[in-house]
Amino acid sequence: MRKLAVVFLVAGVVMVGVFRFAGWRAKTALLPRFCEDPAGTIAIVRAILRDPDPTHGQKHRPYIIAAKLIFLVPQHPDEPETAYLDRLRGRIDESCRQTY
Repeated sequence: MRKLAVVFLVAGVVMVGVFRFAGWRAKTALLPRFCEDPAGTIAIVRAILRDPDPTHGQKHRPYIIAAKLIFLVPQHPDEPETAYLDRLRGRIDESCRQTY
C-alpha cells in the first residue's frame, strides 16, 4: 500500500512539473515567435478556422506554425470567431510586451 502511494505521489509531481514546464515554454518561447508579424499570423489562423483547405497548394509550414496557437490559446465553446481572434491577438501582444 505504501509503495502505491509513493508511485502516485511521484507521478503527480512529474505531471505537475510537465504542465508547468509546458506553460513556461509557451510564454517564453512559443508565443514570442509570433511577434514579428502578428497580423499575418491572425490571418492564417482565421483561414484555418474558416477553410477546410487553407493552404490551396501553398507552403504548409506557416499554417502548421499558426495552428499551434489554436492549441496554446483554445477557443471557448460558443465564442464567436471575431472575439476569439481578438483574444488571440491580445495574448500575442501581451507576450510581445513581456519579451521586448
